[in-house]
Amino acid sequence: METNYKHKVFCMAHELAKATGKAFSVCLAKAWALYRVTRQMHNGIITFAYEKADGTLRKAKGTLKDVQSLVKGTGGENYKTVRYYDVDKQSFRSFRIENFITAY
Repeated sequence: METNYKHKVFCMAHELAKATGKAFSVCLAKAWALYRVTRQMHNGIITFAYEKADGTLRKAKGTLKDVQSLVKGTGGENYKTVRYYDVDKQSFRSFRIENFITAY
């Protein structure tokens, strides 16, 4: 059964609230921004920024368009991270949703 997009957004917002302790309305706004970024990646290449685990800023060019043949495994939906195909590094990358900064 395909989960609808509102369910995914609210699950991400819930995970953000657990991880950051911020108000749910703030987390929901960030979850919608993340949803829009992933939808744009399904249509082409976009540039966005997030904070890496070591605290440095990472500007990435990512896509999810035409990369289904490169996916290995059958992993389920994860609401704590966003995965994308990095066009500069030519491999899959991911980042924690609370570390997302902005899309350009």
